[in-house]
Amino acid sequence: MTATNLADVEYVVRIIAQTAVDKEKEFGDFDAVVGDGDLGYSLARGFEKVLADWDSYKRDDVSAFLQQIAVTITSRIGGSSGPLWGTAFLRASVTAKQFDEITGTAAVAMLRAATDGIKARGNSDLGDKTLLDALVPATDELERMITSGANAADSREAFAKTTRERAEATSELEAKRGRASYSGERSIGSPDAGALAVAIIIERIVAGWPER
Repeated sequence: MTATNLADVEYVVRIIAQTAVDKEKEFGDFDAVVGDGDLGYSLARGFEKVLADWDSYKRDDVSAFLQQIAVTITSRIGGSSGPLWGTAFLRASVTAKQFDEITGTAAVAMLRAATDGIKARGNSDLGDKTLLDALVPATDELERMITSGANAADSREAFAKTTRERAEATSELEAKRGRASYSGERSIGSPDAGALAVAIIIERIVAGWPER
């Protein structure tokens, strides 16, 4: 992947926010299968605030911008999603300070920081049937593609494809975190709502990247 400037980071965040708002019902329906059905509502309320405040965010650098997004999300998204998504953006913002430009390598480092933050905040890990089961393997694949010298477009496509495949594969797991864990073995057979939401968001980001 080539170097990414602040405008590209803004594009990614805006697509995340807009997708959360656009897909409120769909994400809620995913969550209602074995969870409490509030995922769509929670994400939409937080990210619509991000969109409403969009022009007020300072653009001094990538880190400062992402930190402000983290604060908004943490304060506006209810339930467990707020702290998890807020922590993800906050950890990514801290890691962004280490780089003069956001290259593919930097993006991988920021994704690693985000998922590590989610693990710590949610006391969760791979195999617990959460968005981590999609995002961590996808980040591994993105890093593999970059290391192998693949071009930017192929790397993005592989990232999105792996996220979708691993999100669908969470249907084989038993939920161990969140409200879905109350369903026990009944959670097997349905994919994790958070993982599916992340897959849809990343697919939108990748699809729109050439025209951003």
